[in-house]
Amino acid sequence: MLRSSLWGQSLTDEEMARALAGTTERTFAAGAFICMKGEPVEYWMGLIDGLGKMASHWTTGKTTSLTGISAGAWIGEGSLLKKEPRRYDVMALRESRVAFMNRSTFTWLLDHSIPFNRYLIAQLNERLGQFIGMIENERMLDTDARIARGLAALFNPVLYPGTNRLLQISQEELGYLAGVSRQRANQALKVLEDAGLVRSEYGGINVLDLEGLRRFGD
Repeated sequence: MLRSSLWGQSLTDEEMARALAGTTERTFAAGAFICMKGEPVEYWMGLIDGLGKMASHWTTGKTTSLTGISAGAWIGEGSLLKKEPRRYDVMALRESRVAFMNRSTFTWLLDHSIPFNRYLIAQLNERLGQFIGMIENERMLDTDARIARGLAALFNPVLYPGTNRLLQISQEELGYLAGVSRQRANQALKVLEDAGLVRSEYGGINVLDLEGLRRFGD
């Protein structure tokens, strides 16, 4: 994953060796927390394979779904840069393999690699745009449109470079990402299928019209 990532492809041999030496891998079962709100932030994390959800779980029992995380995504750079406790939870929606780059390696790359810095600037800019769009969608769009936009967001080439047009995601997982029930997610998928934007297939959702998903509800 490190060698094929957008930032890894630009590293020198020395920089890649440091990145590899400072990164470990862990596997998480479906439903397990990859990281939790309030804990110290000591790693930059990349999803090697699987599916995750960034969310905030409150003591009142309420959960706010923030975004999905698909294979190829890197998360947590903002908290590392600010040196603050983590402000969200990340949960594995299915069995997932995750890369953990330690803080010292992350900081060393910041100090030595201009391409790594450029990647992080692009990553932070894309993430900011994603969350601004989510706030707008939440306030102005109905559930069908929010699910359409949520699916489209998983195809951001900077944040999720490894996403395939045949998105391997179940209706239940889609419901988790959107913060709705499986039944409501299924209803939305039927609406999107009728619009010619997606097609439900065995083992996933085939995205037929990505731009249409991005504009759905306008």
